[in-house]
Amino acid sequence: MKKSGSLLFQIIPAVLCLSLIPAPAFAANPLPLRYSSADTIWVLLGAALVFFMQPGFAMCETGLTRAKNAGNIVMKNVMDFALGTPVFWIIGFGLMFGADINGIIGSPDFFAKHFTVAEDAGYPAMAFLIFQTVFCATAATIVSGSMAERTKFSSYCIYSILISLIIYPVSGHWIWGGGWLAQMGFHDFAGSTAVHMVGGVCACIGAWLLGPRIGKYNEDGTVNAIPGHSLPLATLGVFILWFAWFGFNGCSTVSMTGDEAIQSAAHIFVTTNMSAAVATCTVMFLTWIRYGKPDVSMTLNGALAGLVAITAGCDLVTVPGAFAIGLIAGIVVVYSIEFIDQKLKIDDPVGAVSVHGVCGALGTVLTGLLSEQDGWLYCGDPHFFIVQLTGVIAVIVYVAIAAGIVFKSIKATIGLRVTAKEEIAGLDFEEHGLTSAYADFMPAPEHMPAATEDSTTVTNGMPRLFSQTNPASRPATPDGHAYSLVTIITSKERFLSLKTALENIGITGMTVTEVHGYGLQKGHTEMYRGASVASRLLPKIRLDIVVSAIPPRTIIDIAKKVLYTGKYGDGKIFISTVDNVVKIRTGEEGFDALQDYPL
Repeated sequence: MKKSGSLLFQIIPAVLCLSLIPAPAFAANPLPLRYSSADTIWVLLGAALVFFMQPGFAMCETGLTRAKNAGNIVMKNVMDFALGTPVFWIIGFGLMFGADINGIIGSPDFFAKHFTVAEDAGYPAMAFLIFQTVFCATAATIVSGSMAERTKFSSYCIYSILISLIIYPVSGHWIWGGGWLAQMGFHDFAGSTAVHMVGGVCACIGAWLLGPRIGKYNEDGTVNAIPGHSLPLATLGVFILWFAWFGFNGCSTVSMTGDEAIQSAAHIFVTTNMSAAVATCTVMFLTWIRYGKPDVSMTLNGALAGLVAITAGCDLVTVPGAFAIGLIAGIVVVYSIEFIDQKLKIDDPVGAVSVHGVCGALGTVLTGLLSEQDGWLYCGDPHFFIVQLTGVIAVIVYVAIAAGIVFKSIKATIGLRVTAKEEIAGLDFEEHGLTSAYADFMPAPEHMPAATEDSTTVTNGMPRLFSQTNPASRPATPDGHAYSLVTIITSKERFLSLKTALENIGITGMTVTEVHGYGLQKGHTEMYRGASVASRLLPKIRLDIVVSAIPPRTIIDIAKKVLYTGKYGDGKIFISTVDNVVKIRTGEEGFDALQDYPL
């Protein structure tokens, strides 16, 4: 036992010593890595940022439409990504990036089983799959805004699937999958045409076949503006999109390895931001000149127009070239929205056709002019410009035909549009059973049973306040006259002066409400997205005062003295009789209820 124990104590130190010897002495050198961690992270980061565009679109579209359809719109933006992801994986990805078949389409590769990246690619196939999936979802979600507020949810799901399944992958193969346009030298770096124009053309065909919202156009062809319910929400959406666009364009380098890729990504960030900023400023100043005031919603569209237009050539144009693209896109988007809305009578609530369709085509063609390498204005050779123009026209024709077939088929079978009753009530309620997407922020009215003429109590034992069968029993003031409700409607800027004057004569309480209206002056003409707002209402203040001891004539004289200017808009005073008054705190009724004293 002593010998074996001694041997054990000799073996243990020897093993410990061997474990300290460096591993390379015992193993062959490891194989070099196939992929670059920098490139893979860059592609996955881009996929995450482009996915983040989905909530951006959801917020923008929701804000530019009415509150009664808010839940429906966000549901559509969720579902076009959720539905598009599996169908693009099952079929669409293969049609787009499969082995080329005569330059027209990729060979089917179901479930993306056989796709492999190029030998020099620094990222795995799955990274590329998710990157392209989020781009596909962007094309599909563009359509929801232009067809908002009157489209069946079931129909939307069907055509969203078909866009991801076949429409987007086919033209995408022509441009990015090695198809005939790619072979010609067509350049669309991140998708002005492949993504945005495809979505914009689908949106145009869909909105045209769907028809305008109820109340959008009058019988004489004039346009009624239908303002969105939340410009702050729309602005948040645009900021999200602007932020995510750095991934949309910048990460489309799909590499951060080497100085050339790093410099390209930095250049793309700058050109992307420059075009968006210049387009935003251009629209602000242009609408300021055309409408008398800068249009908020149109300016938001300007930012997106600049982003869409620069996407095709963000890697090829100079920073001054990006400035020019943003300037042109800002001008074009304003006139395009007005033309489509007022001349073509295509009701596009969010301007998607102009922002994505028109500016997507515009940016692709301008790349043929302003590319620093082979743009027509730089080298004097129109070849590249002609290639860009050819590609834009070809994609428009294909997508218009394909989308027309899809939308007409749906319209002829299950129908595209909800009924007039459902549209008026709002799609939140009719399609999803929501009373409102903002239910927690809205007071719900309590439904109380009405008291009968002979009853002495109402629900929950509350006493009947006064008899409705005997008007002679209504309380009156000590001098015998009835209580009076004095309602004064006037402009907001004169409220404080009137309030002070009324308090000086003993008025201890009033109800003040902000209202809108107009008299003979018809209010101020308001513009929204180039169309006049039908109501043209002026902001007003309404004061309601119930008086007993103070004669109504005294209040009238004071109000006239304070409010009079001799011009339209001084306001009006309405006098009506009050049946009774009850002070809830004390239970006092009539004259006593109107006498307030400090507690």
